[in-house]
Amino acid sequence: MPLKHTPYWRLSGFYFCYFASLGVLVPYWGLYLQWQGFSAKEIGELTAILLATRIIAPNVWGWIADHHGQRMRIVRFASLCGVIAFSILLFDNSYIWIAGTMLIFSFFWNASLPQFEATTLQHLGDHSHHYSKIRLWGSIGFIATVAILGTLLEQFDANIVPYAMLIAMSGIWLVSLSVPESSSRHMTLTTTALLTVLKRPEVIAFLAICFLVQISHGPFYTFYTIYLEQHYYSRSLIGQLWAIGVIAEVIVFLFMHQWLPALGIKKVLLISTLLGSARWFIIGCYPDNLPLLIFAQLLHAASFGTFHVAAIAWVHQHFTGKNQGRGQALYSSVGFGAGGAVGSLFSGYLWLAPGPTFTFSLAAIISLIACLIGWRWLAKS
Repeated sequence: MPLKHTPYWRLSGFYFCYFASLGVLVPYWGLYLQWQGFSAKEIGELTAILLATRIIAPNVWGWIADHHGQRMRIVRFASLCGVIAFSILLFDNSYIWIAGTMLIFSFFWNASLPQFEATTLQHLGDHSHHYSKIRLWGSIGFIATVAILGTLLEQFDANIVPYAMLIAMSGIWLVSLSVPESSSRHMTLTTTALLTVLKRPEVIAFLAICFLVQISHGPFYTFYTIYLEQHYYSRSLIGQLWAIGVIAEVIVFLFMHQWLPALGIKKVLLISTLLGSARWFIIGCYPDNLPLLIFAQLLHAASFGTFHVAAIAWVHQHFTGKNQGRGQALYSSVGFGAGGAVGSLFSGYLWLAPGPTFTFSLAAIISLIACLIGWRWLAKS
């Protein structure tokens, strides 16, 4: 059994709590900001701040981890600082205060996951294709959170969102205390200089794809809940729609250890971006058609699930040795950081005019461009 000597439940517990925090932020952060009276433009900007720190923070922490080791010590420290930083949000609700708080909080929050990804892959060693069996517990944490919080928001106002986030953040820190450092025995002894790796055409193409894919997710992550509320869906149903998408993701994670070696990383990435393009088109054009919205949410298994697992495997394959932590950090910063921030900004500026349909259609085109780049420049792997 490949996972026999891996601290499976402790690794899985961290993912559960980390993605439970995303289950608070992704569907309900925009709703909370709207409840506080912020405009669509301001919501886009505040969400972009949350994501923009991923451009710098993961690379700072990745450099420290790759030079000094002890990734879990960094994860524990950053998780505790994240709890303390986010609690500052409770003292004021002005634009400047929230912006400053999220800037500090996200610098620490964004430190954790890339280093934990590297730790998990080192624990798995030669069985890294079983990563999805551990990562699926993050999806379960997300599902549980969106479903429970969506139901609670039928009874209470959006002021409960920051408190839910603090509970999830505290869980991340507490579980991190139990996760052991990974052994360095799985790391390649010889390491190519990072700059040399970054000059390779296939690496440039991969990072461009990650950037574009996360831009295309911008309208969804920033405004999907608000969008559905505008079309008279209840908050509990909205939470269920979020959960449907991640349930599909969990099912995919159960089989990715078989599909990835069989199909290859390039083919999985191309299929993911194509289906992602279809998803954004459906959401933008058919918001009042519930069966089509459910189908679009099932496509989350591709636009995020299969893409993420294939991307993690690609990074693990191309950033070896001491570059592992910085490779995961680059994937996070270029994609979720720069791409996510640009996606939030453009969706915030376009949301009221030309409007949601145009914004989601543009996201569909961007995902299609990512597919074309992958088809042309990614080598088979």
